[in-house]
Amino acid sequence: MSLEAYMNQIGEQARAASRLLAKASTEQKNMALFAMADALETARPRLIEENAKDMINGQEKGLDDAMLDRLQLTDARIDGMIAGLKQVASLPDPVGEISNMAYLPSGIQRGQMRVPLGVIGIIYESRPNVTIDAASLCLKSGNATILRGGSEAFYSNQCIAQAISEGLEKVGLPADAVQVINTTDREAVGKLITMPEFVDVIVPRGGKGLIERISADARVPVIKHLDGNCHVYVDNEADLDKAYKIVINAKTRRYGVCGAMESLLVHQEIASQLLPRIGEMLAAKGVELVGCDQTAAIISSVVKATEEDWYTEYLAPKLSIKVIGSLDEAIAHINQYGSHHTDAIVSQNYSKTRIFMAEVDSSSVMVNASTQFADGFEYGLGAEIGISTDKIHARGPVGLLGLTSQKYIVLGDGHTRDN
Repeated sequence: MSLEAYMNQIGEQARAASRLLAKASTEQKNMALFAMADALETARPRLIEENAKDMINGQEKGLDDAMLDRLQLTDARIDGMIAGLKQVASLPDPVGEISNMAYLPSGIQRGQMRVPLGVIGIIYESRPNVTIDAASLCLKSGNATILRGGSEAFYSNQCIAQAISEGLEKVGLPADAVQVINTTDREAVGKLITMPEFVDVIVPRGGKGLIERISADARVPVIKHLDGNCHVYVDNEADLDKAYKIVINAKTRRYGVCGAMESLLVHQEIASQLLPRIGEMLAAKGVELVGCDQTAAIISSVVKATEEDWYTEYLAPKLSIKVIGSLDEAIAHINQYGSHHTDAIVSQNYSKTRIFMAEVDSSSVMVNASTQFADGFEYGLGAEIGISTDKIHARGPVGLLGLTSQKYIVLGDGHTRDN
């Protein structure tokens, strides 16, 4: 079978499955999620073996440490995948929810009903746990999904796909509701993003180059974020002990996630108190530091930052630091150089935090908390499909609500329009 015929077949199967899922009961969808969790637990030993193949291949291909970290499946990460399935099952089902009902002067009632988007195509790199995240959220929100993981995670994804299929079939839902493309041919991506007759939305998750390419070539609407250049601004009225803990966590908890801090902004009045302590700890953790002249005067190991550094998402143990003169300057810096993903302020001044929240143009804005909280689980959304920095249709972590839309419904009792 040719690639085009294969992709058309997948599209047709997904469209048919989406119609069945749209009318599946909440109970049936939840039973499928629990069945998928059981199947994944059973498959755990084989999944570890398959992931080991991907890790070996990745090392041979020269993948960097951040990519290998995203690729690896440990027992703890598999536990997280299973917990994610169960958490999504516990979430309220948005499908069929009716809101904003109101009587109008004509006597009719008007409201809005939440409905699935239809078929969602998801393209992602490295992280095989995305396969479970995507399958669970799309299933609970009544959407069929077509998944195209990166070639580096091929063996892991195929093993996960089998567990998903077993769970769906066990409760009588179509296995085609979740399809993982079984070819590494890059042309499959080009076909997937140009099938509006079968696919309603594309969600790309990966490097900036991949997302830029998909955004440019897609004939299907795209929910995306290009990068996660996240900032923490430490104000002159911050609690410095809190600031220290937040900064270290925001940078070093995990380097290869989009919510990791990439730039630190520190008010000039407290820079000489805070930066030596932070610099010492980051150096001990092997974090490379670049910064402005004022930062270099305080931390001797700091290398002069380039203009490009302020725009860069490192996804690695590297951090840009800038000493800032005011809250307004910090906000202007973030809005100019940031990626509108996640930015935080550390301050005990309520008025300043309110200004920061209102004026920073990002999908998540945090007060006295680490940027690494930018995550669907931490927001109580269950697994997330991704984090959108777009302003239409969904923004921030995209959970169940972000995978649905609303249609108007009108209730009458023989009403007719006279004018």
